[in-house]
Amino acid sequence: MKRVLLKMSGESLMGQQNGGIDPEVLNAFAAEIKEVVQQGLQVAIVVGGGNIFRGMKGAAQGFDRVKGDQMGMMATVINSVALQSAFSNIGVKAHVYTAIRMEPIGKFYNRDEAVEALNNNEVVIVSGGTGNPYFTTDTASALRAVELNCEALLKATRVDGVYTADPEKDTNAVRYDTITFDECLSKEYRILDLTAFTMCKENDMPIVVFDFHQKGNLAQLVSGKKIGTIVRN
Repeated sequence: MKRVLLKMSGESLMGQQNGGIDPEVLNAFAAEIKEVVQQGLQVAIVVGGGNIFRGMKGAAQGFDRVKGDQMGMMATVINSVALQSAFSNIGVKAHVYTAIRMEPIGKFYNRDEAVEALNNNEVVIVSGGTGNPYFTTDTASALRAVELNCEALLKATRVDGVYTADPEKDTNAVRYDTITFDECLSKEYRILDLTAFTMCKENDMPIVVFDFHQKGNLAQLVSGKKIGTIVRN
């Protein structure tokens, strides 16, 4: 792989905390990404905001859905700025782009500028979702992966792939090395939300589900080793 979109959940930044950002986890993730960037991989990142605020949860608690989603977008910007800071501390140049205007916190997203930064081997962090309510960061990651001509969307999780059943509940669950989009749909495996999943399927964008919490997995994955599950047409 030469260019990928890494989709991280906001919850992954919490570590063992109940919310917020665990600096040790944040720095560990930045170090893992630095390793592959130094090997020449071009990396774009979309990170969620669930460790701070999730729009749909807010709506369930009585927030106006549009306002809740806007709060969730801002949560993703906080996480993105934290990632940028972690990269800066270890000598990796990274840019935060926002889907809504938020200068000087981040640059207003421009596809051509983002591609230029990737070509310069600089990390691109795209925040603010799509900039619209009712769309998740899953959809934002699919959109940016297609838009930036990435070779794959890497979904960083705490499980090592897609299984026939929940491996935490069923000891007989078997992990797939590869599975098709159509199989995932027919078996109702929820890899990304349906809008994001359909966008990847229609644009022939492979999704790789892998355990990002296992040290070294990202480097092994992009070097061609069988890590996680590949979802493709």
